[in-house]
Amino acid sequence: MPEIRMSLKHHRRKKTGLEMKKGEEIKEEVIGLSDIRLAVEELSLFKTEEKMISTLAFLGASNLLLHVLDKIGPTMLVLRQDVHRNIERVEKVYKMDPTLNSSLTEIVNKEVIEGISRKTESCSRAILWLTRSLDFGITLTQKLEKNPELRFEQVVEETYNDTLKPWHGWISSTAYKVAIQLVPDRETFTILLMGRDQYHKELKQDVKIYVSMVQPLVDEAYVLLRTYEMDKLKAT
Repeated sequence: MPEIRMSLKHHRRKKTGLEMKKGEEIKEEVIGLSDIRLAVEELSLFKTEEKMISTLAFLGASNLLLHVLDKIGPTMLVLRQDVHRNIERVEKVYKMDPTLNSSLTEIVNKEVIEGISRKTESCSRAILWLTRSLDFGITLTQKLEKNPELRFEQVVEETYNDTLKPWHGWISSTAYKVAIQLVPDRETFTILLMGRDQYHKELKQDVKIYVSMVQPLVDEAYVLLRTYEMDKLKAT
């Protein structure tokens, strides 16, 4: 099973059809390799049957969501911290026994048997919130591509309302409401995510491929969580 964590900075420093002169400073916005495409390349390391509900593939998609949140900026710090904390929780369990815990199904099933799956600090809860966060990321990229007339602030707000808000308490919802008002404009975010030279012509294609790779992971995770009636759990 391939390790999914790969250095995005390393990829961005590769030549991608541009000949770099000796000593020339490389600027991220002209490298021309979409961050979304990097996500696709990482997930494509898995065969279809390996990827479905794979712990490593799930963690890979989650780590790449962190990168998208970084592009939005410090306004998404609350969500970023939550995603990062849940990633660490799942990674910790996975590393205890990579063979046994190679599947999210095995991890959740074990915690259900032990009677700890619904506890606040359980790995199952971390999987639940990562699934919802991935849903946020997918919905955000789709809305961004399908609604060019909307301001980015509107896109983020609608996405949050559709995916995370129903499960958040008053404190979290208030924090996000404030954060959403401080997000960058649409063009700035898209350039940061895609690269200046291609953010218009390749966004639609990259988003379509990205969603086709990540959506099955999210769907399978939701099926697993519904099996154990965990999909409706709210923040404590």
